Amino acid sequence: MGRAVINHLTALQSVPLSKLGWSDFFEDQREPDEAVFAPMRIAAIHRSRLTALSEVGSVELTLAAPADAGDLTVGDWVLVDPVTQTLHRRLGRRTVMERRTEGSRTLQAAAANVDTLFIVTSCNADFNPARLERYLALANQGGTAPVILLTKADTTDDLGAYQRQASQLQRGLDVVTVNPRLPAAADMLAPWCGSGRTVALVGSSGVGKSTLVNTLVGAGEGPAQQTGGIREHDAKGRHTTTSRSLHAIAGGGWVIDTPGMRTLHLSGAAEGIETLFAEIVELAPLCRYRDCTHAHEPGCAVSIAISEGKIEPERLVRWRKLFDENRDNTPTSVGPRGRQRASR
Repeated sequence: MGRAVINHLTALQSVPLSKLGWSDFFEDQREPDEAVFAPMRIAAIHRSRLTALSEVGSVELTLAAPADAGDLTVGDWVLVDPVTQTLHRRLGRRTVMERRTEGSRTLQAAAANVDTLFIVTSCNADFNPARLERYLALANQGGTAPVILLTKADTTDDLGAYQRQASQLQRGLDVVTVNPRLPAAADMLAPWCGSGRTVALVGSSGVGKSTLVNTLVGAGEGPAQQTGGIREHDAKGRHTTTSRSLHAIAGGGWVIDTPGMRTLHLSGAAEGIETLFAEIVELAPLCRYRDCTHAHEPGCAVSIAISEGKIEPERLVRWRKLFDENRDNTPTSVGPRGRQRASR
């Protein structure tokens, strides 16, 4: 069991919209005749029941038919009738984290209007570059800045190796080593958790996400984010977070915890993958053939870079796997003259 977390849904009183994350981006979307509707932010979704945060505290929203809670996610901004508490409409998202679930070809929104995505992994068998790259592509595509958090540093004798591997996954990537149980973790992550800012946590179960949420939020009264251990033989964790929710960070800002994801299928993430593998994408125009697959063609600039030790062979293998997966999973639409084109 974890330490107690401030129950923001009951403890939150009045708070300025700006501290909830409201900005001109959302204000500019309001039509002149919508001034009567109150802006609110979705804090929790339990099937058809919605809880939102507003200037006057938490509110239980009513969905007017044919509205569907499936069109909303935690972090969304909505306009609400302040008298009936009925949802009027959802505003456009500034950023969104979307993933494809097993057996579905449609994207599911995991969180919205997130400024920074903390990708949490531990310094043991859980550390998996291929899985981390999937999270990075997810963040890149949705417009959210990624930061990798390394936990369980006390389980390795070579922390530097993990830090180097993580930092090499993407240009300009911030990598921070934290102990989720210590208050110092909140201080280390403060640059991303300021007033009105929103962070979200993703990663496998058992790496310390819920513990870190407890630390960021601070001790208080109410139900805790439960925490669980990991299996010794493979560092796999037990799922302790089963739904997404928005929590107020003690020093300002907001944090969204997410359930552990065993698998993450990419779809519609072409731009995110290009950002992730920039060193490969930038070399591609230098290849002899325009449609070079970087596999066996002569004059391939990427292959030359690999032979010179500038790109790791495993990096190209992982790029090709994500590129092919995204292409196969992304629905196509019919363009001019009946030509097929990938939808974005």
